[in-house]
Amino acid sequence: MIHWLAPWLFSDDVCRLFGYISFRAAGAAVTAFLFAVLFGPRVIAWLSRQGVGERIDGTGSQRLEALHAHKKGTPTMGGLFVVGGLLAASLLWLRFDPPNHFSWPGVLLIAGFAAVGLWDDWVKLRNPQKRGIGKREKQGALTLVALLASLWLLGPAALEGGAGGPHLYVPFLKDVSLDLTVWFGLPFLVLGVLVLTGSANAVNLTDGLDGLAAGCIASAAIAYAVITYAVGRVDWSAYLLVQHVAGAGEMTVMMAALLGAALGFLWFNAAPALVFLGDVGSLGLGGALGYAALVSRTELVLLVVGGVFVVEALSVLIQVASFRLRGVRVFRCAPLHHHFQFGGMPETRVVVRTWVVSALLALCSLALFKVR
Repeated sequence: MIHWLAPWLFSDDVCRLFGYISFRAAGAAVTAFLFAVLFGPRVIAWLSRQGVGERIDGTGSQRLEALHAHKKGTPTMGGLFVVGGLLAASLLWLRFDPPNHFSWPGVLLIAGFAAVGLWDDWVKLRNPQKRGIGKREKQGALTLVALLASLWLLGPAALEGGAGGPHLYVPFLKDVSLDLTVWFGLPFLVLGVLVLTGSANAVNLTDGLDGLAAGCIASAAIAYAVITYAVGRVDWSAYLLVQHVAGAGEMTVMMAALLGAALGFLWFNAAPALVFLGDVGSLGLGGALGYAALVSRTELVLLVVGGVFVVEALSVLIQVASFRLRGVRVFRCAPLHHHFQFGGMPETRVVVRTWVVSALLALCSLALFKVR
């Protein structure tokens, strides 16, 4: 939006700055951060007056309930001002004119996922007997939003810069690509739904300790800011041996806004947390990461960038499957961060060490671009 307004507000020399992705990315990061920091206290106060406090539900584990008893009543649904900052910064600093075909779908996807999370949070917090909306309802709503976004990405207008449509590229084997447009694009639609909903749910599962999810999102956002910028430039993509996607560089601005929003939330969510994300925040932010992976055609690299989220989600799946099939729990408690808590590790140490691992994984993911 600011790119349209700039000629009316600034001189020609200043207007040129708004044509640079790097300048607009910096502006988006600062805008999202300031939005979160300025509106955060007001939203937290409003949530407190509404009685929107965290319920401590250890799903049958009295030890987990005891470990988190001090958090009971802390306002949740802080994702309202986090996603609000992300969307406001994106609307302000993104370009929406061709060939930037990815901007509007990304904004709408984040808003849609956040709306599903808000629905789930509200039911959960206003009806003590319920644990949110039903799993089928929640996954169905996320799937519908993800499917609509994937259909747009499958369209020739959205991916006109990419060699015949979406392909799946394999790290270490860059000469190998799988055409996802066969069978009317069904493989891409399935992959898109899995990536978008899987990323959102994985971030949701990780959001269990003060500052844990926000810190990991920040490092992942930095990695994808670099990745989307690289694949959006003809010269960089050729040098790094990755597929060029016209317009993908605009997602650098969105990832910068995601970084600013995550840091702004961490301002209030660092231990001891003043507010929690809630599903409205975790689903919206997780969806943004998945969308960047789809646009840049680095869905497999997302497994490395978001390695922490992947492991957290896998720990839950393994725990549930093992208990149902064998009656044995693999971990002391799932998701994995609770396993370390049960082992006696202080919460802040679990969080900081996970941040370190997340940052290292983000660096490793960038190294994949130069390896054939």
